[in-house]
Amino acid sequence: MKTAPASAAPAEESAQVARTAGVSSDGATTVSEGATGPQEPAATRGQTSIAAGVVEKIAGLAAREVPGVHALGGTLSRTLGAVRDRVPGGRAGANRGVKVEVGQRQTAVDLDVMVEYGVPIRDVARDIRENVIAAVERMTGLEVIEVNVAVVDVRLPDDEVTDDEPRVQ
Repeated sequence: MKTAPASAAPAEESAQVARTAGVSSDGATTVSEGATGPQEPAATRGQTSIAAGVVEKIAGLAAREVPGVHALGGTLSRTLGAVRDRVPGGRAGANRGVKVEVGQRQTAVDLDVMVEYGVPIRDVARDIRENVIAAVERMTGLEVIEVNVAVVDVRLPDDEVTDDEPRVQ
């Protein structure tokens, strides 16, 4: 009769332990152990990282949804973005006028906003904060620690230029 080698473990004790190495903020290498194997819950197998660009797009789209917001970004940013939008293959900048810092559990958002003339700016800024925080926290699970809104321009009613009007007569 054959016997199992002494190093073999029963099935219920065969949980595997994975070692992962990383570098901490002070430059030291850290080792953490995480359980793997079919008996472990799926939520504990692996890590999820969210890129800053993802948070920027979510925050930018959420800010644009607020009534009274005409555009995001400063004048130069909007001008360069308009040129890029017209180039074949160019993509509209959903993250134009948005800067974020993303940590493991938290994020901070800075927005440059152009508002419509006549809207109460404090109310628009409050609505932007509420919408951005709700969208980013719901979609990413990150805690939004601050949303800074800088109103960089006001769109006046006579600023509207349509493509239908010829520039030269």
